Amino acid sequence: MTIDPTGATDAHAASSTPDTNLGHGAAGARVADRLREAIIDGAFPPGTRIRQEDIASQYAASRAPVREALRILESEGLITRVANAGAWVSRLNLAECEELYRVRERLEPLLLSMNVPLLTDVDITNLSDLAHQMERAADVEEFLALDRTFHMTTYAAAETTMLRTTVVRLWNRTHHYRRAFTGAVRADDEDTAVHLDHHMLVAAIRRRDTDEAEEVLHRHIRRTRMGLERHPEIFEN
Repeated sequence: MTIDPTGATDAHAASSTPDTNLGHGAAGARVADRLREAIIDGAFPPGTRIRQEDIASQYAASRAPVREALRILESEGLITRVANAGAWVSRLNLAECEELYRVRERLEPLLLSMNVPLLTDVDITNLSDLAHQMERAADVEEFLALDRTFHMTTYAAAETTMLRTTVVRLWNRTHHYRRAFTGAVRADDEDTAVHLDHHMLVAAIRRRDTDEAEEVLHRHIRRTRMGLERHPEIFEN
């Protein structure tokens, strides 16, 4: 099973020359994929000004594909553009983030329920390995990468019309705040429940107990939402 944890349509290799031979749509999608990944990885935190000329230089693209990339990412909620002013990486306040997490609490268990019967024994073994790796993760970034792969693996087996795409976009929009929250939780040594949830989720999937898997996941997402509410300082930076 191939997992694309960023939600990008294609993982393009870096190029040392501008996209002079690509249509603006294809080149714009390539730049959007790479800029999306950089935003998710934290290279461009919320509130960062996105200058077209800098992105064009960094990703060896002309201005037209960069404009198309910004349009794509604006449609996903990752970029905010202001007429005659420029573009910034989108910020969320606590209320907005809470709303997105409430939507995730409803949609992700549904998506998971569609996947539980289709996940293979190999997938389940991989999920178990990932759960153990997360417990041993040395830092926040390693944990987040493993966590994202874990959950996206549970969502990748079923074909959907729009549900998986919607879930990935919700993940992308909330990822920065998940990073900040995870750092706070690890600093307070309060992440035991998170690891327990992962192991319980694997156990429910192994039993093909869809109802239990949905309940565990709903509780898992809700726990993060409520944790974010206890850390309003995350939204002040």
